[in-house]
Amino acid sequence: MMMNLAVVNRLFYFPRNSIISTRYTVQTREYAGPATWPGVRKLKKTLVAVEKKVLPIETDVNRLLTHVCGTNIYKEGGKDVELKPDSEYPSWLWNIRTGPPPPLEELDPNTKQYWKRLRLLGLRKNNQKSITRKF
Repeated sequence: MMMNLAVVNRLFYFPRNSIISTRYTVQTREYAGPATWPGVRKLKKTLVAVEKKVLPIETDVNRLLTHVCGTNIYKEGGKDVELKPDSEYPSWLWNIRTGPPPPLEELDPNTKQYWKRLRLLGLRKNNQKSITRKF
């Protein structure tokens, strides 16, 4: 980035008849200007077209019911994970809440989750108030 600089020499007088000369460099303009250097021509930016990857979509219904499609991480070879019967999975897996989080009234005030939710709701309320405020 080319900057126009002004060099300023200052003389400072201190006790005991000593003179100290200092030199300051002050940037005068082009604070956010384009990056150009003398003797270097500007390079044109060329846009490169990026090819979009087309992922294969599984349409076989039987395979969708028996496998977890898309879990094969290998480029060559490898297979998707097969689904097991429900009895082979841990019992806590079926108790996971998949819907929206519980409302504040359902949470116990003696838990950390309650106070985190209360803080989040307070922050949202303050943000909403600051949006509607005129100044």
